[in-house]
Amino acid sequence: MSTQDMHFEIDNLKCGGCEKTILKGLNALDGVTDVSVDHELQMVSLQADLAMRATILEKLQDMGYPEKGSIEGFEAGVSNIKSYVSCAIGKMS
Repeated sequence: MSTQDMHFEIDNLKCGGCEKTILKGLNALDGVTDVSVDHELQMVSLQADLAMRATILEKLQDMGYPEKGSIEGFEAGVSNIKSYVSCAIGKMS
């Protein structure tokens, strides 16, 4: 497996609590390293094998931070609620 730089523009990134949740969640995935979060750009950057892209996007969406523009309507509302819960958990940890 050869790792590559990957960058994901995401929705619902609000604060340091969100950042902690994203860092913890993505660092828990085997094969993912060097995770960083940029609040201003609403961007997550990391190192991983390209074959892990779908798994990473699924993990982000499960935490409430889907790739920008990937969901809409009711699903986007549910994702926004998930991100508030993830954010609160991140702030407490």
